[in-house]
Amino acid sequence: MIQKDDILSVLQAVKDPEIPVISVVDLGVITDVQILSEDSIKVVMTPTFAGCPAIEVMKQGVYEQLKTIPELKNIEVEVNYDIPWSSNRITACGRQLLKDFGLAPPPQIHQELSLDVLENVPCPYCNSHNTILKSAFGSTLCRSIHYCNNCLQAFEQFKPL
Repeated sequence: MIQKDDILSVLQAVKDPEIPVISVVDLGVITDVQILSEDSIKVVMTPTFAGCPAIEVMKQGVYEQLKTIPELKNIEVEVNYDIPWSSNRITACGRQLLKDFGLAPPPQIHQELSLDVLENVPCPYCNSHNTILKSAFGSTLCRSIHYCNNCLQAFEQFKPL
């Protein structure tokens, strides 16, 4: 019988359409995998931000990827907000993938989010902390724009939430 870890492994192939190097698993949008029977499964996912335009594409990608498993005859993929997404859900591997892609990964948040956390962002190119927040709004709702005074690179950060 198929196991939850098998499903998560298969779903590593489903990438975020806005950040094509990170899977929906490493991004932390898969909130539950339910094995209902030998041939039935339900996967629950939550968007990173309310109104995320990529969630429907990710949902379809999850469904299509699960259809590649011959044992599964009944597949349900549900998007809900029961477990709210947090940037703390991004795996260590996912954080490294974001950095390698040129996006500063969000820090782990263990207290209330402060302005210091939003402004003190290390550069993903040179690791310098000599950076400044240029705009709280990047190319998507989940990113902000920063500038590194050391390597002179502009970069985006995946916002902490």
